[in-house]
Amino acid sequence: MPAAPIPTPEIANAAPARKRFTREEVEQLAETGVFAGQRYELIDGDLIDKMGQNPPHAFAIQLLLEWLTGILKGGLIRVQLPMEAAPGDRERSLPEPDVAVLRERKIEHQRRHPRGDEMLLVMEVSDTTAAFDRSRKAALYARAGVPEYWVLDLNARMLVVHREPDGIQYRQTLLHAAEEAVLFPGRSEAFRLADVLPPA
Repeated sequence: MPAAPIPTPEIANAAPARKRFTREEVEQLAETGVFAGQRYELIDGDLIDKMGQNPPHAFAIQLLLEWLTGILKGGLIRVQLPMEAAPGDRERSLPEPDVAVLRERKIEHQRRHPRGDEMLLVMEVSDTTAAFDRSRKAALYARAGVPEYWVLDLNARMLVVHREPDGIQYRQTLLHAAEEAVLFPGRSEAFRLADVLPPA
């Protein structure tokens, strides 16, 4: 009697369930020292490894910081520090954008992280994470009320500008090529992409 073929399982059911962490669980693990010497951020319950920036990524962040400190007060600029997600996301997300600019520095930020609606601009420098930064991160920042979100895509040599969050997504997305300049929100100073992109 010939053997009956074994049915192929559905691909959607083939992957095992992943562990989604809460902020409380991550804080408890951190207190044990399990993450000592590691950098990560919590996004939608996933721990995202932030170790090992390559030289173009690190250099671009440094150049962005220099440009921003030339036009803004230093106390408004935050580099790779936590910010609060929207209330519905806070249990499982604590993003740490590469660069963020506050509207104003508040004394209460000693007790809590700044919220998205307290930002002027959030920026991510992307090389291997461009798709993630333009999808999951963009939705997270839109829900948090971040008014303007930039993704500097080093590999594609472009800047993706997200504006007009509606609580779910950004209603406007603009692509800027390497030779273009982009105005800082609400100011006349222009950011030139070519100044921070690695040589072609």
